[in-house]
Amino acid sequence: MNLEEQLKSAISNGIEKLYNQKPDEKRITFQKTNKDFEGDITIVVFPFTGISKKSPEQTANDIGSYLKDNLEEVENFNVVKGFLNLVISSSFWLEFFNTAAAAERFGFAPANTGKTMMVEYSSPNTNKPLHLGHVRNILLGYSVAEILKANGHRVLKVQVINDRGIHICKSMLAWQKWGNGETPESSGTKGDKLVGKYYVEFDKHYKAEIAELVAKGLPKEEAEKQAPSIIEAQEMLRKWEATDAEVYALWEKMNGWVYSGFDVTYKNLGVDFDKLYYESQTWERGKEEVLKGLEQGIFSRKEGQSVWVDLTKEGLDEKVLLRSDGTSVYMTQDIGTAILRYHDFPDLNGIVYTVGSEQEYHFKVLFLILQKLGFAWAKNCYHLSYGMVDLPSGKMKSREGTVVDADDLMEEMIATAKEISLEKGKADEGADAEELYRMIGMAALKYFILKVDPKKKMLFNPQESIDINGHTGPFIQYTHARIKSLLRRAGDWKLEVRSWKLEILPKEKELLKLIHQFPAVLKEAGEAYSPALLANYIYDLAKEYNQFYHDFPVLKEEDAAKKNFRLQLTELTGKIIDNSLRLLGIQAPEKM
Repeated sequence: MNLEEQLKSAISNGIEKLYNQKPDEKRITFQKTNKDFEGDITIVVFPFTGISKKSPEQTANDIGSYLKDNLEEVENFNVVKGFLNLVISSSFWLEFFNTAAAAERFGFAPANTGKTMMVEYSSPNTNKPLHLGHVRNILLGYSVAEILKANGHRVLKVQVINDRGIHICKSMLAWQKWGNGETPESSGTKGDKLVGKYYVEFDKHYKAEIAELVAKGLPKEEAEKQAPSIIEAQEMLRKWEATDAEVYALWEKMNGWVYSGFDVTYKNLGVDFDKLYYESQTWERGKEEVLKGLEQGIFSRKEGQSVWVDLTKEGLDEKVLLRSDGTSVYMTQDIGTAILRYHDFPDLNGIVYTVGSEQEYHFKVLFLILQKLGFAWAKNCYHLSYGMVDLPSGKMKSREGTVVDADDLMEEMIATAKEISLEKGKADEGADAEELYRMIGMAALKYFILKVDPKKKMLFNPQESIDINGHTGPFIQYTHARIKSLLRRAGDWKLEVRSWKLEILPKEKELLKLIHQFPAVLKEAGEAYSPALLANYIYDLAKEYNQFYHDFPVLKEEDAAKKNFRLQLTELTGKIIDNSLRLLGIQAPEKM
């Protein structure tokens, strides 16, 4: 039982004994103690004045006196209006420290919970390379999966590759018409970038055709439907669904180029997957389920033979599931994919879909449709919605060829890390130095993205992200390297787990208090699917350690017990930073 759990239980018992009424434990909340007042943890007592029938100050004094008399961890207390500030005893902090320092992986769940979670992320289209928006998706999904593992769950990392559909046919058609047989090998171009080039090429020709039709007097909406390029792309999609040999061979060839390109990007990002799903393999299952739902009266046909679901009673609208020509839509594929996943892994306790906030409506509809089809597990599906990423120059637009390519972005971050190191005269030579630049550049990128609450839209600033003195990944890496350097210079020192008889100074206690929060932060990050909680915690921990390091020259301490304690405190801090960075997909260098 951690400190807050102990306090919550004691406060609940105390209120019942003091006022003859059991409180709602959900209303027992804690805050950090204001730095202007003495204390390690603060309790808000306003919710209990209705039970006590006393003023907030009197209520706080009653509860504080009860805790001091009945809980040995509470050494003293003071009251500021309706806030009860508790001073926790040094013996508690030392006992906690001994336990934490001896733990193999302090803060991580000790055993498997028996819960199996699936996390979907990336899930790109095979018509263009991965871009900055994908990077946020991938980093979020990967980190959430790792944090769930740290909370003791079995986790499956998956993606569904959108390898079919009208957008894929656009790239195929453009290459067929204007590619002149170009391949990744003949052009020296990464496969996904080559296919993306023809997606942009299609859009240019398509827009020109629309403009030409509009100039002839056709309304724009009608021109978009009648442009020759889009008609040809639609015909190619129909041929693909009919398994036309020529179209299918072209599709397999160009998708193969893209997969090779994606694999390089994923490797450079340091992420992996346990299983891949392909839309080309799931859409038919989705179509079968839609037709079953049609037979059962769950769905209905409209004029033109298209199939729809009516969700107006649920406060949504009507949604098409099959077009009038019988071809499927994204929703059809997602229905099939979800069903296949639960078929593949019957013990699943939930699926987390990492997809941008613009698809919130889509997932509301998907989960409702699955429930209407009778799948009870649909209630355990969760949409991890995240805000879009902007740059100082504005929003990215892939069809216009102005996308910020993920590979280019990573190269730029690594190059910037090298440039800054050279400017500051801290650069070494050789392969080790190049690896360090890579680690710093990637940390800058990953941390800057993950420190933002997933729900929030964000502005990615490459220069700001790499500032070693700022709220950045490199700052945290530097703190870890400082810790490792100190421990190396300390030489041989023995880790002694025993009953300490030491006076804990305020700055030491502040560091211990932050360390004590780690298990709760890790648990909350898993429950909220929010790496930002962990990212911001380790920044605070690194900042606090640097203040501790400044105030206490550890290696100059003459008292052996005190020196040993501070070295262990340093080592434990380093382990938490290292483990936390890894959960964010970031490497912690030994030297910087």
